[in-house]
Amino acid sequence: MALGPAALAEIDTLLKTQAEPAQVVAQLRKSLPGLTVTQCDASDLDLETPFRTWRHFSLFLVDSTDHCWRLTSDAARASGVVVVATPAGA
Repeated sequence: MALGPAALAEIDTLLKTQAEPAQVVAQLRKSLPGLTVTQCDASDLDLETPFRTWRHFSLFLVDSTDHCWRLTSDAARASGVVVVATPAGA
């Protein structure tokens, strides 16, 4: 599933209006069933550049087309997302 404009708009709306990571992940899985959604600790991706950031979250795109997962900035190649909660006070 590539992330088209409608899916990106839905993700944007959710991540800028919510603050609870578990609720965000559950809602994304429900509303975008063809997309792999993973939650990760900020320290796991602290050396990577997020695709987008909001007050409470960062979003990373995952490309798994070549068997192994890798981060991408190309929404057309994204088959999943990683949601990272922004640490308090960051």
